[in-house]
Amino acid sequence: VQLQASGGGLVQAGGSLTLACEASGRILSSYSLGWFRQAPGKEREFVATISKTGVASLYANSVKGRFTISRDNVKNTVSLQMNSLLIEDTAVYYCAASQASYVRPRQYNYWGQGTLVTVSS
Repeated sequence: VQLQASGGGLVQAGGSLTLACEASGRILSSYSLGWFRQAPGKEREFVATISKTGVASLYANSVKGRFTISRDNVKNTVSLQMNSLLIEDTAVYYCAASQASYVRPRQYNYWGQGTLVTVSS
């Protein structure tokens, strides 16, 4: 499956941004989907994941209550709504697909190219 992330940009602290990831090549409903991020000089870290049907989701503590992951299996897309953004949310954000809702990057088989989110003060 090929994943294409979009929606990144520059936003002020406290603002909102929505990332989108479109899949092609295979039926997205066959995969759990996740969002990860990687800040400069840091390892890639888990942000959120959503189950194949969209019923269950899991968030990193750092984004819980501020970010919402959702998916549309008809449109083959997954989104990440980010509210109350903090400067420390600045990173390249990646969407990924896996057989289950894992939280470790190495457990994901397919990755999008990443989209940069910059949060300014």
